[in-house]
Amino acid sequence: MIEPEHEDSFHLTPLDVRKQEFRKSLRGYEPIGVEDFRMRVADALERVIRDRSVLEERVAALTEQLRAFREREKAMNEALVAAQQLRADTRAAAEREAQVIVREAEAEAKRRLEEARLAETESRSRLGEAQRQYEAYLAGFRALLERQIAEVRTLEGKQG
Repeated sequence: MIEPEHEDSFHLTPLDVRKQEFRKSLRGYEPIGVEDFRMRVADALERVIRDRSVLEERVAALTEQLRAFREREKAMNEALVAAQQLRADTRAAAEREAQVIVREAEAEAKRRLEEARLAETESRSRLGEAQRQYEAYLAGFRALLERQIAEVRTLEGKQG
């Protein structure tokens, strides 16, 4: 039997088993039995080697698939980080743009408020001027009427 610690250093191929020859002795093993056993061991060894080869190919394929999955995972993680960064950058840009819009709206509102105040001041000034003109007109009309009344009285006094 092969000891486990020497297993790596002992390499046996089916051909080694088939070509192995034993010395003949008087009390030795039956040659047909030994030959039959050698053939069965060689066949079993061939199956084990084929199975091992298939398993090694499968391990290689699975290792490659695992490598591909890890690359995809890395790429997805990088894409996720990039998307998160883009989201943060977009949010920051939107906040900056919103602040600019708010400042512009506030400035526009102040400008319009100032325009409205100026218009109000101008309207009040015009109203004051119109009231003064109206009062001057009334005063002038009253004076005219009073002169006319005085003339009428004068005329009445001369007739009666």
